[in-house]
Amino acid sequence: MKGRYREDVLGNLLGNVQGVVVIVLWVLLLGLKGFAFFDCLRAPTQVFPAVGRQSKILWLVLTGLAFLTGLVPGLTLSLFGIAGAVIALIYLFDIRPKIQAITGR
Repeated sequence: MKGRYREDVLGNLLGNVQGVVVIVLWVLLLGLKGFAFFDCLRAPTQVFPAVGRQSKILWLVLTGLAFLTGLVPGLTLSLFGIAGAVIALIYLFDIRPKIQAITGR
């Protein structure tokens, strides 16, 4: 009986650790996606063509959908959640620096 008890405790512990990791990832990715969406919302419309990227509307739709996928914890590590994180990262590391260079903010 001792061995079975140890397996149950170890299984519960690993399950709890996995749950904590998923929650931490969910919070971090939600913050990332939310920041990208609201930063895109604040950016002036005129700078998007100036940086040689698509329109602000497209980036608002993409980052908005990414943010929406972040609101559902079950989608965090799904294909849609990961695609949303990639979209947010592309905006934050490619588009946002160019917008900041033009606007100076």
